[in-house]
Amino acid sequence: MDCISVNEIIRATQGKLLKGDYEDLVLDICIDSRKAKNGEVYIALIGERFDGHDFILDAYEKGVKTFIIDSNHTLTLDEEGINIIQVSDTSKALMDIAKYYREKFSIHYVGVTGSTGKTTTKDMIHSVLSSKYNTLKNEGNLNNQVGLPLTIFKLSKEHEAAVLEMGMSSFGEIKSLADIVHHKVAVISNIGYSHIENLGSKDGILKAKLEIASNFTKENTLIINGDDKYLKKIKDVNYKVKTFGFESENDIYCTRYDMDENGTNFEVSLYDKQYEFFVPSRGKHNIYNAMASILVALELDLSIEEIRNGLLNYKSSKMRLDIVKKGNITIINDAYNASPDSMKAALEILGEYKENRKIAVLGDMLEMGEYAIEGHRLVGTFAKGKCDIIITVGKDSRHIGVKAIEDGLGSENVFHFDTNEEAIDLIKNIIREKDVVLVKGSRGMRMEKIAQVLL
Repeated sequence: MDCISVNEIIRATQGKLLKGDYEDLVLDICIDSRKAKNGEVYIALIGERFDGHDFILDAYEKGVKTFIIDSNHTLTLDEEGINIIQVSDTSKALMDIAKYYREKFSIHYVGVTGSTGKTTTKDMIHSVLSSKYNTLKNEGNLNNQVGLPLTIFKLSKEHEAAVLEMGMSSFGEIKSLADIVHHKVAVISNIGYSHIENLGSKDGILKAKLEIASNFTKENTLIINGDDKYLKKIKDVNYKVKTFGFESENDIYCTRYDMDENGTNFEVSLYDKQYEFFVPSRGKHNIYNAMASILVALELDLSIEEIRNGLLNYKSSKMRLDIVKKGNITIINDAYNASPDSMKAALEILGEYKENRKIAVLGDMLEMGEYAIEGHRLVGTFAKGKCDIIITVGKDSRHIGVKAIEDGLGSENVFHFDTNEEAIDLIKNIIREKDVVLVKGSRGMRMEKIAQVLL
């Protein structure tokens, strides 16, 4: 982060300086007192289970001299050189400072959201843009009202572009992130079941995702999955819309593909011309992600050759369809999260191993609300012909196996357990040479524990 002054912070937040010097500089933003450093400003955020004001002294002892507190708290530090800024809401202050800081950098900004695949799409766009621009992206899951501002603060004068994933669990959250970033281009990967418990329906999810274009004008471009029946509803808007998919009506569409252990070769039709690309990752869903990346890159003036090079350099994030060989056994570690759509994508990859025995170890998909049984049964339908053995873990995941049996998978090949430990015991007993094992479930299921045993 480039340094900013106390006065700039006050202007950005509409805060009040209770004590200190307007001209003092801060070197970075801190929200965790355990990581506090000299020269930073500590923002006392308040969460469901913590109050950052309780840790101000910890931050002070680590060298912090500037503090942002809310109007319901007081802070008494008599030492010289202390700056105390009071705001109405410290969480809003974090976002306000990020918005102010972002405006210092006139670079290419890209926003990315979607029910599933948004992290992979973000990573792939980042890889492509990095072939031409020094590009920043969110790391890990830093895609919310805290994580995205912290990513913005990593911007420096060396950056030429930023790809920013925007997550949400309810209405208004993506709008608040879009207000910070003011991106020129945005991508919506798809509309699925994720967070349907909070948003009520897929139409509700579509409405929430479209907040990413809430500040768009005719100068902006929204790039969407044109095969998605909900995204197809986007019409008569005041900004440009470009589409990707496998259907020929899209601006870019895949005409042919083949996969091997190294990745995916695919051919696309783009504005009546044919182009070939390779991405070092398997799965039809990654062709969708690559096509989204291609359209973003063209919007930002990359050449086809630069795009090819960027796709070649793509590396998937850990626990996101991470395919690892352990001896003669193949583990597909996709334990980071799960929804019906991402389950389908993972099962399709598992199904590609035609010559191997295929084991799907699947945990609960959380936050499904009243759609829980329907969503898990849908996965049972997807599993038909894709796996030889299904092992489910948790509560609602049992409906995956029930549906798979109804669709013809022998009951002797379907197992359900309440805990990961029980599933691990079975896997150890049945696993054999050349098996391919998919491990997937929602974040809260901690399915990586199973993958770690296999690895």
